[in-house]
Amino acid sequence: MKILNTETKNNVLAEMEKILNENRSEPLQANQKDLDAFDLKDQALYDRLVVDHKKIDQMIKAIREVRLQPDPVNREISKRELDNGLKITNKTAPFGTIMIIYESRPDVTVEAAVLAFKANNKILLKGGKEAYHSNKVLVRFWHRALGANGLFKDYIQFLEMDREQTQEFLRNPDQDLDLIVPRGGERLISFVKEHARCAVLVSGRGNNFLYIDEKTDWQQSIKVILNAKTHKISACNALDKILIHSGIDDHKGKIIDLGNILKANGVALLVDENIKEVLNDESLITSASVWKEEFLSMKCCIGSVASLQDAIGKINTYSGGHSATIMTTERKTADMFMQEVDCAAVYHNASTRFTDGGQMGVGAELAISTDKLHHRGPLGLNQLVTNKYHIYGNGQIRE
Repeated sequence: MKILNTETKNNVLAEMEKILNENRSEPLQANQKDLDAFDLKDQALYDRLVVDHKKIDQMIKAIREVRLQPDPVNREISKRELDNGLKITNKTAPFGTIMIIYESRPDVTVEAAVLAFKANNKILLKGGKEAYHSNKVLVRFWHRALGANGLFKDYIQFLEMDREQTQEFLRNPDQDLDLIVPRGGERLISFVKEHARCAVLVSGRGNNFLYIDEKTDWQQSIKVILNAKTHKISACNALDKILIHSGIDDHKGKIIDLGNILKANGVALLVDENIKEVLNDESLITSASVWKEEFLSMKCCIGSVASLQDAIGKINTYSGGHSATIMTTERKTADMFMQEVDCAAVYHNASTRFTDGGQMGVGAELAISTDKLHHRGPLGLNQLVTNKYHIYGNGQIRE
């Protein structure tokens, strides 16, 4: 793919900002069509679907932030000269073609495309049918921005395919495909991994845990739990599972307090056998599979553990590998937790809601990767490039 200069790329992004700002009524009207056709039973998905003036402002802000960031392509990573005179420079390079498959959120159509384009990649957008009208308008805006700068529409493509067509495309793509990012639930991720014939970078699944150590600031713990659980239930960084050390001072009293506060804030509870002895009226967790679920709703599990290692073991067994928090006043305990818990983001005395590109200083993100290759955590602009070695010689041969 042709390497575009930074000025050209930034001009496209500036044009897209202008188009979005001056033509707000089009995505708003298109989004209303999507909302009118949506089943309100899935509140989390509905929340992700909504486009309003605030959401458009956020899209414009995301584009501007990426436009103002340095170009991530052709940046020097390392440089050395060998004894034989070869000069070796390792530089960043575009991936090529990235496909993102996502559910509901029209803002991904903007954020994914702006990141991929600034990193000189072609992007294939496969949005969910529930956001069809919204996505079509936003892609049309992208094509106007590209055309205004003399570029082909190929850089940002919208794929209109049903499940069977998507499956066939994954197996036998009709164009080069270098990376696929499924951004959604477990079923979508499994579907893509089963059928794809190129690299798949997993993202989107949360099922995040918070562990309350025996030495903790209780009021701080409650504050963090309420934020992580109730601030935005549709987010992949929302809290689903709480583990509490059985040796904490006033164990029974604190469990009752936690249960009452969560229920007062509209959170339904599921509890293990030990917690059930205290919170008698709450539903018992009868299957280990519940610990693996991402709820995306006002529902939360509470379990008791006998030690830090028990908490770490449970999190590593059941979490989605996204985010996990420890609430403790002991730094040594926190360090051990953070070193041994196998998640993309680990926290000490803070809400999981900060696992977000903007909040973590990365800027707009393509997704939150829970894979270990090539990157884990927010996939921002600088993570949408690979690398290439440039070797300069003057006739050297290997003997």
